[in-house]
Amino acid sequence: MSRRSAMQRCGGIAAATTVLSPFLFGALPRQAAQAADDVTKVIPISASWSAVDGLNSLDEGKKVVGFDRSAYNAMKDDPSRTPLFKKAIIDRLNAAPGGPSTQTVLDLGTGPFALFSIMAAEAGAKKVYAIEANKEVAQSARFLIKKSGFSDIITVLDGVSTELTLPDNEKVDLVVAELVGSIATEEGAYATVLDAHTRFVKRPNSPKSWIPSRIQTYAAPASYTLHNLFQPPAFDWDKLAGQPVRFNCRDEGLQLLSDPVLVEDVSFADIPNNIALTKKDNITEPRQYTFTVDGERIKQNTVAFREEYRKNKVIKDEELEELALSTARSFTGVAFWPRILMDDEKDSTNVINSRTFPEGGHQRSHWQTVLPIMNSTPVGGLKSGDKVVVNADFDVPSKVLVPPKYRLEGNVFVKN
Repeated sequence: MSRRSAMQRCGGIAAATTVLSPFLFGALPRQAAQAADDVTKVIPISASWSAVDGLNSLDEGKKVVGFDRSAYNAMKDDPSRTPLFKKAIIDRLNAAPGGPSTQTVLDLGTGPFALFSIMAAEAGAKKVYAIEANKEVAQSARFLIKKSGFSDIITVLDGVSTELTLPDNEKVDLVVAELVGSIATEEGAYATVLDAHTRFVKRPNSPKSWIPSRIQTYAAPASYTLHNLFQPPAFDWDKLAGQPVRFNCRDEGLQLLSDPVLVEDVSFADIPNNIALTKKDNITEPRQYTFTVDGERIKQNTVAFREEYRKNKVIKDEELEELALSTARSFTGVAFWPRILMDDEKDSTNVINSRTFPEGGHQRSHWQTVLPIMNSTPVGGLKSGDKVVVNADFDVPSKVLVPPKYRLEGNVFVKN
């Protein structure tokens, strides 16, 4: 849900507007009390939502995330995304034994522009299959493929990939799967790639068979200007009913309170081993993350919030400093954003960061920062060293038409 939509739902104010992942290994501590010595306040926090809540969907049953034309344009024009995918496609095809003309490519979720399919054809691929679940979008892709002169190389298949087979049960050399959500798993990447791993790929266990090779999600506690500015009774954040607010990654109205941590790490080549499929409904036990509030970030965030409030003229100048400081010392929720690794080599520079890495700063990206509002009012009075402890549960199904679900529960510990 966008900031504007959130404000319209919650308020009567003039049209104003570390997480469990089944993909990380290793046990983490379960006792929140161990992180909370000498506390004066313990404030419970929580949020839960489905991947399709507040987003477009391909169907009335709200099973699969969908996109409008403006979203597709934003993806296409993202300078941190499209050129890196193009480089990865060209490099991978050129590195193939026998060269690009020996390679068959599968583009999962080709979109209206068939962007990566056409890139693969232009790079010399022998054959490209482009799968698109939305029939109208698939028709647009066919038109552009024909216009580009690649109808003899690129075949568009309508439908959900898990319900399709390639002609003659062919298997491909390379899969391009840009199915990465603002929480990496929310657009069905896990279920889609798991199925492709089994049915579509000649060498599914090789990282060289996949673009991207790995997708990740990072998280950190965050403060939010409007959560501090608009509060009950005039404004009811509980009306969001768990739906997170989604921010442009350049939006200075959201600032992080601690260093980010990695909460999802999904290797496409190793995806059958990324989750215990024998567990009921593919649900793992909640995992706990402890974030420590950084005093230097509070200082920097105070400056950023002062400028945000000043720029938007929401308060008198003499009140700016107090509001900026109280906002910088507040907790709204745990923010999430994706990181995409095109190659599996550790020293590779072909990486897409939706926020700056590793500090999580603001920069341009079509991906958004996802912020669930975890308390009806901000948790205020935070100081350096205070703790945010979150038990987090991501339910990421192995079926494409079952949307992932996310649940966070925990406490903020505010010391003397």
